[in-house]
Amino acid sequence: MESRRGPLKSAVPSNIVSPVRRCSRTACGRPAVATLTYVYADSTAVLGPLATYAEPHCYDLCAEHSERLTAPRGWEVVRLTDGSAPARPSGDDLEALANAVREAARPQERAAGGGAPGNGNKGTRGVDPTEAGRRGHLRVLRSPES
Repeated sequence: MESRRGPLKSAVPSNIVSPVRRCSRTACGRPAVATLTYVYADSTAVLGPLATYAEPHCYDLCAEHSERLTAPRGWEVVRLTDGSAPARPSGDDLEALANAVREAARPQERAAGGGAPGNGNKGTRGVDPTEAGRRGHLRVLRSPES
């Protein structure tokens, strides 16, 4: 299509338009990494991965602004992940980790008859000769000089 100035495609030089979408926040020029939309009927703000294309009623946010995002009182923020970023530990993950640490800290129960004196091995099987004592997962070691 021709205009009085020439072809329409030459009206906007390609070096001015950046292929990288920028943060929608005022005075922030960082690259956008997330898209914010609102569901007014549910009083919900939805923050998800950067949308495929820019929409007029969505806001693109940089990493810093997406992390610091808060919603008005009474609103809920739903954060969607795209699976590429490592997920933050949940309460269940932390509880499972705490249980694993507790289990590892328990004294090891001796196998039936495996370490009891009087069965021919004098109770020394599996015992470190430098170990003087044990409390949970901590060991007290003898000095090499003694």
